[in-house]
Amino acid sequence: MPGSPVARAVAKMIAVAVMVLMVFAPVGANSARPNNKPNPPAQAGSLLQTAVFAGGCFWGVDAVFKHVKGVSEVTSGYAGGHVVNASYDQVSAGDSGHAESVLVHFNPAQVSYQQLLEVFFRVAHDPTQLNRQGPDVGSQYRSAIFYTDTDQKKMALAYVQQLTNGPNGSKPIVTQIVPLQQFYRAEAYHQNYLALHPYQPYIVFNDMPKLTQLRQQYPDLYK
Repeated sequence: MPGSPVARAVAKMIAVAVMVLMVFAPVGANSARPNNKPNPPAQAGSLLQTAVFAGGCFWGVDAVFKHVKGVSEVTSGYAGGHVVNASYDQVSAGDSGHAESVLVHFNPAQVSYQQLLEVFFRVAHDPTQLNRQGPDVGSQYRSAIFYTDTDQKKMALAYVQQLTNGPNGSKPIVTQIVPLQQFYRAEAYHQNYLALHPYQPYIVFNDMPKLTQLRQQYPDLYK
């Protein structure tokens, strides 16, 4: 998306507004509001586990993880901030401290947290970009892992160290690794956005290549 960061942000907000009017207006005014409740982890006793990642605009990150075998559900939302019941307007303005994030429910018998980390770092985003991702600039687009337990924390830290010590470690990894406090589900029009709007220019240019990369680099994980 060419132009200044402000122009890009305005263009993106206009695109979102247009999609809301086209797709959700007939449903009613309340359809685009967040549910005002944090998403819980996977239910106790369930085979599913929960992971939360932030890597720029959640449209593309959501789509990448939706195409990973063993992932049963991906929800776009907001994590890491200080405002209760965060909304898109607050987050996109950079006032709430949240990052656009995705909550991933996955079956560890089919895909491991370690594999999700690899997809996150190598496909879903660029972990060397500080408080931005591609055309999107601001702390709401920061790279972050919100771990749900000490095992996830240890694995995330170890993987970052592995990348730092690797042959391509000349650029520092800027990913935050912090505990998950709350995750707020984003408005309805943000959910499954790529699948619903595959021909939007922003999606075509920024996010579709990620799916191609996932399929090429990890054919055994791609679904």
